[in-house]
Amino acid sequence: MTVEVKGTHGYAPGENTKEYIDRKLKRLDHLKEHVADLHLSLDKLNSGEFKAESTIHFRWGAMGHIKVTDRDLFKALDLLFDKIETKVTKEKGKIQDH
Repeated sequence: MTVEVKGTHGYAPGENTKEYIDRKLKRLDHLKEHVADLHLSLDKLNSGEFKAESTIHFRWGAMGHIKVTDRDLFKALDLLFDKIETKVTKEKGKIQDH
């Protein structure tokens, strides 16, 4: 699984944020065989909220997009990774049912 983390609209994720993302990615180790690429995009909105988005490319060609906003960046990342785990598990179940 290749992972790309980037900031958008002038926002650059700091070292603490990147380390936090690395720790969260370890939680997904059991699902990485199903994901080809994971793109994470982080942005700070004018309202002061943080937007965290992910695009997931599955090995069998399917794709998923998840978007989360929260006033706290780390809460947004927690929500995002919870949703990523749920999405990958659901897609894996769909493939195994066929």
